[in-house]
Parts: sequence; structure tokens; C-alpha cells
Amino acid sequence: MINYKHEPFTDFSVEENKQAYTEALAKVEQQLGADYPLIIGGERITTADKINSYNPANKAQLIGRVSKADQELAEKAMQAANETFKTWKKVKPEVRADVLFKAATIIRRRKHEFSALLTKEAGKSWNEADVETAEAIDFLEYYGRQMLRLKDGQPVESRPDEYNRYDYIPLGIGIVISPWNFPFAIMAGTTVAAVVTGNTVLLKPASTTPVIAYKFIEVLEEAGLPAGVVNFVPGNGAEVGDYLVDHPLTRFISFTGSRDVGLRINKRASVLNDGQIWIKRVIAEMGGKDTIVVDKEADLELAAQSIVKSSFGFAGQKCSACSRVVIVKDVYDEVVARVTELTKELTVGDPTNPSHFLNSVIDQNAFKKISEYIEIGKGEGRLVAGGTADDSVGYFVQPTVFVDVEPSARIMKEEIFGPVVAIAKADSFEEAISIANDTEYGLTGAVITKNRLNLEYAREEFHVGNLYFNRGCTGAIVGYQPFGGFNMSGTDSKAGGPDYLQLHLQAKTTSEMF
Repeated sequence: MINYKHEPFTDFSVEENKQAYTEALAKVEQQLGADYPLIIGGERITTADKINSYNPANKAQLIGRVSKADQELAEKAMQAANETFKTWKKVKPEVRADVLFKAATIIRRRKHEFSALLTKEAGKSWNEADVETAEAIDFLEYYGRQMLRLKDGQPVESRPDEYNRYDYIPLGIGIVISPWNFPFAIMAGTTVAAVVTGNTVLLKPASTTPVIAYKFIEVLEEAGLPAGVVNFVPGNGAEVGDYLVDHPLTRFISFTGSRDVGLRINKRASVLNDGQIWIKRVIAEMGGKDTIVVDKEADLELAAQSIVKSSFGFAGQKCSACSRVVIVKDVYDEVVARVTELTKELTVGDPTNPSHFLNSVIDQNAFKKISEYIEIGKGEGRLVAGGTADDSVGYFVQPTVFVDVEPSARIMKEEIFGPVVAIAKADSFEEAISIANDTEYGLTGAVITKNRLNLEYAREEFHVGNLYFNRGCTGAIVGYQPFGGFNMSGTDSKAGGPDYLQLHLQAKTTSEMF
């Protein structure tokens, strides 16, 4: 098996690639409005109750109708996963890894098709969609290789006349609750991390982006994954989600989403239910309030470009997005002026048009929340760009910059999850790092400086799981920048990192005397 290398991104300045993506969009257009069933134990089940998935950039355009699970069907899926676990856990790790490698190959061949679906269902620009599809491939390739490293356990010592082994075994049934903002990459990564380690899965994708998840299950089937290993059960969070989290057969929950929902899942998972004989494990990634710090000894153009790209890529709908900036006072005015200028140059519109940098936000609820925070921001800072929104056709919010914001302001403290950035001034680099740390989250951060000692100070003092120097704070690559945060950003261990699969395994020691 060759060493892992991340999937290269598509260069859309090449005419051939532009044409291929345009053709993929046309292909996806032909599939719009289709019906998609549940998949339980390999059986396709159609329900009368549907989840309707719409294009957030054109809210009248139906992407697809996906059958909706209830508690009865969730129980059926649980029993299918439980029965399948008895055999899947005994399948050789090499065979499980081969399913991932085959799935990666299938997706690679259909790369633009999956990206085009992300453009339609999640409102992703060409580049954002392409990067996400590459990340999904990366998770498959990386976790497959990681399993091959773990399959023989870890070395331990043995004494004379004694042989000791330390092996990993799967946990059992996992509930994967995946997010809408990375509905392909994170959904695929969390699912296959559980699968390749020998567990079975009930996948409940986000209700705003379920079609891409269904398409991924089709790929896993084509790659040879046995029926019942992954069961596709989209449904209502309060009805189906709670039922599955509470279920005594659930061994672990892998969740990506908001802080409040993550804390609620963690609390429910801690309750011992009748018939439950283990402590449930929760793997949670719950968001961030991420800061770029600009030192007085910095490349100011790099700083401004990094702020704008990190704040407004995918309309700020990333847990890693820059939503607060702290600039040392010596260069504050200059950086603010350039950020304002660059932000005003950004174009907003339907992401099927590659000339638009900013896409829509995901739905009406997000549009309303972001609009409310913009109004709050008008009372907490000076608006220098954006500040308007329009949901007449799709959910479009102009990239918005507030400056002269106090560190204690709500827009500096609360996760907005939209194209809104707040900028504050610091008297010194040390104060800037202190302001950056003044949040309940701890996911990503970035420092722009040419001062080596300040970089080392930040390396030690800036309390985030992913810290970047002289670049933006988004864009972690699987296997290169393992991703996960501290505090209210989640339970950490890093997705796409060398110890992530162990979260889905338990270690068993055997000792034999001779």
C-alpha cells in the first residue's frame, strides 16, 4: 500500500476542468426532485413522511425527497446493526480497509458529480465543493491506512515464560449524526472511521442535506460493504435522534454540530438506560469562535487576505471560520482599511456561477439568526462593509465587517455561523492573545507575524486545537493538520489524525503463560 497523500484540488482556471464541472452540474440538474428511501439492513424502505431538501441559493428548487424514519424504523435499523455487528466485527481489517479504498476510487472517478451536488444541495461554490469532495476521499484513504497500522495492536512487554498481547477490538453500534455544513466530508469521515474499525452504524444526516448522504451509501454498497453495516435513517432529531442516543444498544455517538445540541447529547448519553451494560462514548465536534491575531510585525497584505478568505469562505458557515480578529494597535487602521476594501470586492450569488465568491447561507433559520446578529453588531461596533441580506430567491447575506468592537461584545463572544466578522484592537501582542483566548471555544486560530518569539509565545499560550501561523484559520487537510478543538469546541481527539480511530475501538490485553 503506497503512502497516503492528500487528494489534489481541481484547478478551475483550466478550461477542461471548467467544462467538466459544468457538465456535472447539468447531470445533477437532471436528477433533481427524485425520491430516496431509507436503507435498513440493505432493504430500501419508502415512507409517506418525507424530508424535502431544497437548494439554499434557489429555495424553490427541490433537490430531492428523502424518506423519514420514525422510532419504529429506528428500532428496526438498530436490530439490523446489532445482528450485522456479530459478523462484521470478525471481518479482517484488511478487507474492511479495502472497502474504503474502493469507495475512494469510485468517488474520485465521479468527483465533479459529487461536488456539483454539494453546490446544489449545500450551496457550495465550485472551489469549496471541490475541496470537500477531496476531503471525503482523503478520509477514506487515510482511515483505511490507519486501520492497517492498528490491526496488530500495540507492542507490550513480556517476561520469561509469558506472552502478552495488546489488541484493539470494535465497540459495537455507533450513531453518526452528521452536519449540513460539510455534508459529504464529515459525514463520510465519521461514518467510515466507525466502519473500518469493525463497528456498525446508524447514519442520521442533517435534514437540510440528506441526498448527498444517500449517494454516499450507494458508493459504499458498490464498494462491497455488506448490508446492515451502515443503515441510513434520516429523521427528526427530537424523535429519532434522542431515541437512538438513549438506546441501550448504542455503544457510541459521533456528533458534529452546535454546542447546545452536543451538550444535550452528552448529557443524555451519560444516563444508564434499562439493559445497558456500558458507558456510552461520545465523540463530539461542537463549533468555534475563531480568531486571527495580527501582530505589528506582520505581512499586512497576507493578514488582510487571510482574514477575508477565512471569514467569508462558504459564507462563514464553518466551525473553523474566522469570526473575530484582534489587531495590534500599531497596524490596526491599515489592516482594517484593506479588509474593508477586499470585502467590498467580493461577489455574492448563486454558486453555480463560478464568478461568485460568496454563496447563500443554508436555510431560513440561519438567515434569520445571522440577520439578528448583524442588528446586534450595529450597536456594538462600526459597520464598514455589508450589513444587508436578501432572502427573496435564496438566503443571501452580504459579507459583513464590524470594527472597533469591544472584546466583551456579543458578536465577539457568540457563534454566529455566517459571513460576519468582528474586529478588535489590542495594545500589545500579549494582550491580543489574551483576547483571543477569552472565549468558551477553542477550535482554530491563526497568528500573522514575522516575529519568531511571538510565534513561539502563541504556540504555547494560544489555546486552540488547530493553530496556524501566517495563513488563514480554515482549511485543515486530513493527515496533515488533524482537526479538533478544546473546551466547548468538543471532545477533541483529532479527525484525520493518528489517534482518531482509537476512539472507535477498545483495547484488550491477553497474557499467556508457557
